[in-house]
This record gives sequence, structure tokens and C-alpha cells, in this order.
Amino acid sequence: MAGAAAVLRALRTLRPRTPAATSFVLPPASCLLYPPWRDSPVRTLQLCSALCAGHNKWSKVKNIKGPKDEARSRMFKKFSMMIRIAVKEGGPNPDMNINLAHILEQCKSRNMPKASIESAIKSAEKAKGGSQHMYEARGPGGCLLLIELLTDNYSRSQQDIKRLLNKNGGMPSDGARHNFNRKGVVLVQGQNISTERALELAIEAGAEDVQETEDEDEQPLLQFTCDIMDVKKVRASLEGLGMQITSAGLEFVPRTVASLDQNQLDAASTLIEALNDCPDVVRLWDNIQKFINNRP
Repeated sequence: MAGAAAVLRALRTLRPRTPAATSFVLPPASCLLYPPWRDSPVRTLQLCSALCAGHNKWSKVKNIKGPKDEARSRMFKKFSMMIRIAVKEGGPNPDMNINLAHILEQCKSRNMPKASIESAIKSAEKAKGGSQHMYEARGPGGCLLLIELLTDNYSRSQQDIKRLLNKNGGMPSDGARHNFNRKGVVLVQGQNISTERALELAIEAGAEDVQETEDEDEQPLLQFTCDIMDVKKVRASLEGLGMQITSAGLEFVPRTVASLDQNQLDAASTLIEALNDCPDVVRLWDNIQKFINNRP
């Protein structure tokens, strides 16, 4: 018995004691990257997992947010240029300048800050330099392009456009402008609206024509075209018929369209994207036939 008691006393002295405080009390925040219990497999795994998850999440957010913010900034810059041109053509009062009114509406629908809109209008009123130009071009597959420019150095801008055209299968094309008419265009959401109903809406609203198209997210839209003096009336009529307006304004609408194969469409898309990235390009119109839901 004495021998057994001696063995038990020996085991108790060998048994490690675990301080209660270290089991529940976390170290200061400054120690989180180098925790004192780094040799503890349970705690280390838990902390590293949390830190790595946060880092990976931020990397993904940066990779997504960066390009989106860049595109958003570029879009707002284009809107500012459009405001400048509209003010130059019809003055700074949107009540008297229907084109400016429609551009401002587009700015608001894309969540352009109010301060940025007001600043663009004031800058447009004070702006003295810079001139507006329409550059005519031909792209892959024979498609025609109208490129609106706002620049303080047209020679430089012209060379930039020529370089982009040459690099991406395009060329200057005098006379392309004659294939386009300036029209009023009203875009409405087109979900669950049949072709027959779209034609009925066009007649009831007083539009000249209606076509199916898509937005940048491939959501269906109906494009109603009318005389430039009838934009306000057609828009109001469509709203009265229960249509949700996406945008309304003045656009260049092609008289005839060019049908391209897939390779030509890809090449044309690359060219248009490169031109839109040019800082002096305000807007661009083309006569490429659009395909909706893989059907012409």
C-alpha cells in the first residue's frame, strides 16, 4: 500500500497545471499577429484561418472593386463631357434644353453624385477651350462608326483615333455620317412584352418605330424612335401606358444595318472598346445589327 501511495504522489507531481486565465483571456490586439500560444495547434489554426480569410476576401474585393470603380469613373467623365456639349448647344437650363435634361436624367439614373453634376454644368458654362467633332470611320466587316469627340487639340485626337483604327481593323470613312439620322430615342424595360404589344405601344405613343435591344447586363429593352421634337411627348405617352422608362434622349440611328459574322463581331467589339477608352471620345454610334437571344 505504501508503494502504491508513493506512485500516486509521483504521478501528481508530473501532471501539468493549466492556468485558467490563459484558456479564456485574449492578448492585446497588437499581439494578434504573433500570439503567445503559437505552439498551441487549436488556437493557432483558428487564428490563422480568420486572418487568411480576411486577406483573401479583401483581395477578391480589390480585384472586383478596382475595375468597377475605374469603369464608373470613366462613365462619369463621359457624362461630364456630354453635359458640356449639351450646354454648349442649348444653354445650361434643362427646362429650356431638352437634350441636357435627358442627359441629367441619365446621370441620376447611374447614381452620378449631385455635386459632380452641378460641377459639370458650371464648368461647361465657363469652358472656353475645346471643340466638338464628329469622326467618321469604317470598322471590321464594313460596319460604320460615328465617333463624337470633345478636345482642345483636334490634330492630336485625330491621330489617336487613326492609330486605334489601324491597330484594330478599321479606317477613316468620309460619308459614314450620311448613313445615320438624328432621332429621339426612348428606352423602356422590355420584359414579357410581345412584338405585337410593342408595335401597339409604338402606335399609341406616336413613335415612328420600335426595336428590341439589350442593356449592358443583357436585360431586354424596347427602343422607341421618334422625331427629335417629339421625345418628351412619346416619353410621357409611354409612361402613361405603364412603361418603365430607362432613358430618353437624342441619338444617331442608322438607316441601314450591317450584319457581321462572329469573328467580325468580336473584332468590332474590340475596336469599339478601344475607342471608348480614348479620353477624348464622348460617345460612339454604330450600324451593327444586334442579335437578341441568339435571334436576329
